[in-house]
Amino acid sequence: MNKLPLQKRVQILSMLVEGSSMRSISRVVGVSINTVTKMLVDAGEACAAYHDEHVRDVKAARVQCDEIWSFCYAKQKNVATAKAAPEEAGDVWTWTALDADSKLIVSYLVGGRDSEYAIEFMDDVASRLANRVQMTTDGHRAYLEAVEGAFGGDVDYAQLIKLYGAAPESMKGRYSPAECTGTRKRRVEGDPAIEDVSTSYVERQNLTMRMSMRRFTRLTNAFSKKLQNHIHMLALYFLHYNFCRIHKTLKVTPAMAAGIDGELHDMEWIVGLIDARAPKPGPRGSYKKSNSN
Repeated sequence: MNKLPLQKRVQILSMLVEGSSMRSISRVVGVSINTVTKMLVDAGEACAAYHDEHVRDVKAARVQCDEIWSFCYAKQKNVATAKAAPEEAGDVWTWTALDADSKLIVSYLVGGRDSEYAIEFMDDVASRLANRVQMTTDGHRAYLEAVEGAFGGDVDYAQLIKLYGAAPESMKGRYSPAECTGTRKRRVEGDPAIEDVSTSYVERQNLTMRMSMRRFTRLTNAFSKKLQNHIHMLALYFLHYNFCRIHKTLKVTPAMAAGIDGELHDMEWIVGLIDARAPKPGPRGSYKKSNSN
């Protein structure tokens, strides 16, 4: 089987996590769009498996959770009239849990924004933490049941509820949201320190995601066409962010700051994870023993 040179594979993956579109990558690197797609799929599978195995027993004090919106194939309001829309077309939400001190992405989940996904997400968050934490989410109701089911009483949980004013007439029908006029902090479980009730870090992570993945860029045609590729891109992004990208403030990677890894990794390391999962090539050709005398 033909394999791209290492440097080209590194270049493709590096451009993916720096906000380049798949077609621009194919033009710059000089490979087909199918090659870029296959690299994304292989990387996504390898990165998801590594995150699932190694981001465990995280010792954190403060965890912030949020959801970021995107869409696949068409926005939800346009799915009914979209031509040949796949079953997964429409709004897609990415749930994230971030350690406020190490900036580690502890857990993520891609799907809807209902209670079923909230429960699955919180169960995963709880399974990756090594100790009791203070948790902050926004005021989304689905979190209430999910946090209770995942942690019981073993969490200090509060919600940060944002208060919005009415959108001005000049902005109605446009993208700009209504102005945030204030916030309200609400204790839900345990004894959370009110001064630490915040979602600022995880919301800043949302901006980093939009800047680092082309398919999250608003008002373009770069949105995801296939949900599975969307998930693969997120898996690549989160592993690169946790293990390969030095945080500007911390001066180390989030994984190093969290104490789950002691080494700075690079994109060649991720290529190595892909190769480690690849099936071993068999012998060339075949030999069939003859039954003739």
